Amino acid sequence: MANPPHGGQLKDLLARDLPRAESLRAEADTLTDLVLTERQLCDLELILCGGFSPLEGFMTKADYDNVVDNLRLADGSLFSMPINLDVSEEDIEELKLAPGKRVTLRDFRDQAALAIITIEDIWKVDKKREADKVFRGDPEHPAVKFLNETVKSHYVGGKLEAINRINHYDYIGLRNTPAELRTQFAKLGWQKVVAFQTRNPMHRAHRELTVRAARQHKANVLIHPVVGLTKPGDIDHFTRVRVYEALMPRYPNGMALLSLLPLAMRMGGDREAVWHAIIRKNYGATHFIVGRDHAGPGKNSKGVDFYGPYDAQVLVEKYRDELGIEVVPFQMMTYLPEKDEYAPKDEVPAGTQTLDISGTELRRRLKLGLSIPEWFSYPEVVKVLRENHPPRHKQGFTILLSGYHNSGREAIARALEVTFNQQGGRPVSLLLGETIRQELSKELGYSHDDRYKNLQRIAFVAGELTKAGSVVIAAPTAPFQDGRDFARSLVEKFGAFFLVHVSTPLEHCEKTDRSGLFKLAREGKITGFSGVDQEFETPTNADITVDLTKTDVRTAVHQIVLLLESQGFYGQ
Repeated sequence: MANPPHGGQLKDLLARDLPRAESLRAEADTLTDLVLTERQLCDLELILCGGFSPLEGFMTKADYDNVVDNLRLADGSLFSMPINLDVSEEDIEELKLAPGKRVTLRDFRDQAALAIITIEDIWKVDKKREADKVFRGDPEHPAVKFLNETVKSHYVGGKLEAINRINHYDYIGLRNTPAELRTQFAKLGWQKVVAFQTRNPMHRAHRELTVRAARQHKANVLIHPVVGLTKPGDIDHFTRVRVYEALMPRYPNGMALLSLLPLAMRMGGDREAVWHAIIRKNYGATHFIVGRDHAGPGKNSKGVDFYGPYDAQVLVEKYRDELGIEVVPFQMMTYLPEKDEYAPKDEVPAGTQTLDISGTELRRRLKLGLSIPEWFSYPEVVKVLRENHPPRHKQGFTILLSGYHNSGREAIARALEVTFNQQGGRPVSLLLGETIRQELSKELGYSHDDRYKNLQRIAFVAGELTKAGSVVIAAPTAPFQDGRDFARSLVEKFGAFFLVHVSTPLEHCEKTDRSGLFKLAREGKITGFSGVDQEFETPTNADITVDLTKTDVRTAVHQIVLLLESQGFYGQ
């Protein structure tokens, strides 16, 4: 029997019991506040709207333990993923959190009061147990890394009382609660609804797959993509939703509907597939598509899959009667050029010519501006993706030049700025060490920690500019490996990063120093001076090394440009 939508009652409070809602809003201002993280906010929204029914709050320890061990709440209801409100020891002490206490939960974005939780229990989480039992324990699994690196030490359980809806400012017309979607289906006269889960752009194969499922089951299609947290590195939801909107007219008239799901995925494979089925049942779907490696994060660094390709289908099938939603398993779709159609791979006769483009190959074609055939994706979809994935010669990137004072790094940086401005096509930003010190880091000294903080700030600015499509040339001393590594990791979230080690020898830098800074450092009048009383750690991962005692600025710039050109970042 399907889980009843108990969670929907929490959302109904806003619409039907206005005096109670006003009373809760007044009470919220008198209580201790707990500001929610992005993942907690996603979980809260789906608890309050009924998407996580039968949950009426964050799990108590009894519910949590039973879900971890048995995929069931303490009352026996099927639920496969722990949903917890994590707090730190400092939170517990500072906010005096204890069973019986009522706490206001607030949105981290605007501090709006969203709900009141009545704490039932607090316990220290055994992260290894959760990692092993829920996610199979591989430390490289994204959920395990998140658990170990981000989730706080204790969990708080308790029922929720809703105060306000969570404010969204994007795609408002596509954000439906379970009750709203059920009403929409009834209005449209849809008796059977096949739900399709995705966190990626959709192409022609996905359209063919969902149409085939609808026709097979005489149903309509709910395209229900996740727009909360997904796997690190996934395409942002703004781009994906534009893709879905572009694709919808390709469905037969009246067959499909698009609605967004504010879910924070855990990439939990088979357990997550069961969880997704429960959620889609709550949203009114009668059928749910479960594909190969459903909600799996792929492979670890050793090339080993985190989950078997059909683990999700097997586990969902095990609970299909209890879930109350019919599972629609599917194989990978492949293109048959002789017939100009798609078919499941397991239905294609041996020896038949097929064509496929992998996700890696698609990303390569987008980065290099190569053609994407219409048999793979529709032109309107490719147009959206190209807007978000310009060819490399239009993408932003950062060059970090590191070296001693007077090594020539600033001269190279200025020459690079002129070179890129001459080429045109992208804005160019020059971040010189002393300029950043004056504008962003006046209070910092030259200790290891202060230099690290200074480079953090440079990397933050460089990352934002890179994301916006700028060429960024940064030229601090950056004497420490850990700071340079941090800068690389931060900037590479948004674009390419190149480290240039200006390796001009210390003796030459000091001999030709007209500023007198080396002299002052030798006299002890300046401290924390790289090469004098502070070590300069030679980079171990520089993309280019240039020594201005062996070459000149013009040649050094040419070497850097050749590297950029070889990777498609320079020229047309």
